[in-house]
Amino acid sequence: MTPPDCPFCRPDPVLENELAYARLDRNPVTPGHLLIIPRRHVEDWFGLDDAERRAIDELIHRARDWLAESRAPDGYNIGMNCGEAAGQTVFHMHCHLVPRYSGDSEDPTGGVRGVIPERQRYD
Repeated sequence: MTPPDCPFCRPDPVLENELAYARLDRNPVTPGHLLIIPRRHVEDWFGLDDAERRAIDELIHRARDWLAESRAPDGYNIGMNCGEAAGQTVFHMHCHLVPRYSGDSEDPTGGVRGVIPERQRYD
């Protein structure tokens, strides 16, 4: 069932395919931060079917190419929050593609491990 107030059930794509779309994050971590979202309202990655997972993977690659051409980032973080304990706040699956730029973080070592700051570094 699609909630009437779901912000991701109203596509605003910069890229799309039949089963998913990519849009700019409205609260970007860095310039060009994209969300890749299935068209079907499903809570998280684990609720997707095989075709939706393939569609999202295809858009991640296309979005990376789009960002490389339009923003020329130095790297990328790809991530999903699955469940409230993992930080998910909108319960319509979405994948973050965050372009990274040299100097955008004092010390990016550990990358996505930074979701738990005291565990980010490999000490």
